[in-house]
Amino acid sequence: MKAVMVMFDSLNRHMLPPYGATWTHAPNFSRLASRTVTFDTCYAGSLSGMPARRELHTGRHNFLHRGWGPLEPFDDSAPELLGRHGVYTHLVTDNQHYFEDGGGTYHTRYHSWEFFRGQAGDPWHGQLASPRPPEDLHATRDVRWRQDWVNRRHLDTEEKHPQTLTFDAGLEFLRTNHAHSSWFLQIETADPDEPFFTHQRFKDRYPHDYAGPHFDWPDACRVTETDEQAAHARYEYAALLSMCDHSLGRVLDAMDEYHLWDDTLLVVCTDHGYQLGEQGWWATSVQPWYDELVHTPLFVHDPWLPSLDGTRHAGLVQTIDLAPTLLEYFGVARPDDMRGRPLREALEDEAPRHKTSEDETPEHGAPEHGAPERASARPARETALFGTFGGHVNITDGRYVYLRAGVQDGNEPLYEHTLMPTRIRGRLTAEELADAELVGPFSFTKGVSTLRFPAVTAPFLSPARFGTLLFDLAVDPEQKNPMVDDDAELRMIRLLVEALREHDAPPSQYQRLGLPEDPAAVSAEHLLVAAQRDRAEAARRPVPRADDFPQGRLHLRTPLAELLAEPLAVAAIRRHLPGLLDAELHVVLRAGSLLQLAAANGRPGRQRLTALAVELARLFPASESDLLHDPVRSLA
Repeated sequence: MKAVMVMFDSLNRHMLPPYGATWTHAPNFSRLASRTVTFDTCYAGSLSGMPARRELHTGRHNFLHRGWGPLEPFDDSAPELLGRHGVYTHLVTDNQHYFEDGGGTYHTRYHSWEFFRGQAGDPWHGQLASPRPPEDLHATRDVRWRQDWVNRRHLDTEEKHPQTLTFDAGLEFLRTNHAHSSWFLQIETADPDEPFFTHQRFKDRYPHDYAGPHFDWPDACRVTETDEQAAHARYEYAALLSMCDHSLGRVLDAMDEYHLWDDTLLVVCTDHGYQLGEQGWWATSVQPWYDELVHTPLFVHDPWLPSLDGTRHAGLVQTIDLAPTLLEYFGVARPDDMRGRPLREALEDEAPRHKTSEDETPEHGAPEHGAPERASARPARETALFGTFGGHVNITDGRYVYLRAGVQDGNEPLYEHTLMPTRIRGRLTAEELADAELVGPFSFTKGVSTLRFPAVTAPFLSPARFGTLLFDLAVDPEQKNPMVDDDAELRMIRLLVEALREHDAPPSQYQRLGLPEDPAAVSAEHLLVAAQRDRAEAARRPVPRADDFPQGRLHLRTPLAELLAEPLAVAAIRRHLPGLLDAELHVVLRAGSLLQLAAANGRPGRQRLTALAVELARLFPASESDLLHDPVRSLA
């Protein structure tokens, strides 16, 4: 028995032909759909990055108890459990997050692993001289942006691209080991996540007229670019998607060549989606978790259910179901702590019964095991819980989607619970841990207490500013019109409280969300959609765009690092937007642009922005000849 998982990062369901896309070039995803079950109602759980991968290992949600971090000492890891039962596990990836402080315990759960460098500002090549990128609309000019431009000069051919090297390594594993049994291969690429860096032959699939600045890395915020610029970024994403499709095709070719369809589980999945301007947002940020982010593609070929290949499944499934799926497939018992369910339980047909034959010799000292007998049939899961730590807490029954915000503008109380106190790329500071205390244990920590400490909160990051939202996907699949329906909201609140109890949410989450811990205690006093309607509508209004304002050499979309280097610009900002440069928002977002700050915070208003834009255009005209004749600048 064998299994292959191909995992893409930020793969958009609605950009794939099997899910209705008609303009993207992805024939291998269509080919994949003909050989697998296509799941129509799959939802992510914890967003994004390593929280999603913790779910992939543990079959439990991450986001209720902590943010981004490593596997915990009490976590059960599906790859590690497979290894203990004689299944050889191998990871090939170009995802740098596995090798940062916030992800350093994941790759070592596999027997062996390979890592390919260069994605998304990976601290790879050392270069003191500043790179010289073209004019670029990406305004967050941080160390990752700089390093990305250092790296790109070393990735000048498709053969050197980290995605290509990752799939090369996965295919090499298949060539070497296809005749053996009892192995699991995970091929994972950070594409098509940002930046949308690929090579010309894939861009040629999407010809379009564009003469603007370089733009393949949207800032994770509201859309402030022009329509032409936003469309160009979507084409850049599509080009990278087509490269992913090409890599997928190479795996499908290997499945054909080595006859792996007969005895190999194939799972093709993603951690989450990506907003490409839908709802007025780029990427994954502080916004509510709309369907573009959480309603994900999933394709599964089960060699014990070949009659289901080429079919679709409407039942509700989640990322947390993948770990128990792998364990069940290899006949490994699921830990009690897992809350996911094997996908086979969601399928209508029963699996054929199979036992290993007497002459089959298990490898690596494993006990004999074959495809397990199917467990008693259960209905597909009734609900899917999803979210990010400190953000909206959300639930869907496959039709209604309920996005519950906090009741306090300060998003409190909010605590992290962990024994691995790290962030994405660093450790927590002594100051952050000064008020930490041991509490617990939770039901899943195996009797171990956890370290609890206050999480970082800020009003402009609070989900309360976006309001609580309720959607009916049957009549509003694009989530354009949030509904107010007290009866439907009460039902979803009860389902949410039941899910919070099932996943042993800490008491602070109930308090932050303004919810009781008993579903039977839910009443009209817990309704929030109507109460937060005004702020939700305000947050969904379009924000000012770049072409709404005059633009000189320096303008509202100029990266702040560049703008603040000009004393005249600083004086103009302080004159028109007093207090902005001293605000907490500027400190947190650091390197964005003034227009992005305004879009994120809802302030200042259009009138003040226009006045500042006019003065900046006057102080810093677009051409040097204009600059020489500008009386204000010359007087300065």
